[in-house]
Amino acid sequence: MLSGEYKHSLDPKNRLFIPSKHREELGSSFVVAKSIREQCLRVYSSEGWAEYIRPITSLDGKDKERIIRALSRNAAQVSPDSQGRIVLTPDLIEFAGLDKNAVIVGCGDHSEIWSEDNYAAMVAEEDLADMRAVLESYGL
Repeated sequence: MLSGEYKHSLDPKNRLFIPSKHREELGSSFVVAKSIREQCLRVYSSEGWAEYIRPITSLDGKDKERIIRALSRNAAQVSPDSQGRIVLTPDLIEFAGLDKNAVIVGCGDHSEIWSEDNYAAMVAEEDLADMRAVLESYGL
């Protein structure tokens, strides 16, 4: 299970260190893709990515093709170098608003990569009382 919060810097060659605990879970090669719901990147093991898109493959032809294309066109298959860094594409960097400082967050079955500013804003908006209400509405 991916967990924890880590802060690392994006270097001038667009390389970002991925924490060793995350690399152990994600494997030697993994997928970095744009989040559909937030301005961050989502990181999946190859198996996790296949599981994430599996429900989409059951949609009707045109919808399935549009969504799979949108998710996959900017996704990057990456492998960490010997120092644990991955290279992010300029498009992924721009989408997430990454400039120098990044926050890598474990989210159970995937990791997220946030710009430090976007992450701070998102955390400031989180309200535990609201989260409890949502969980209660699901009977949890």
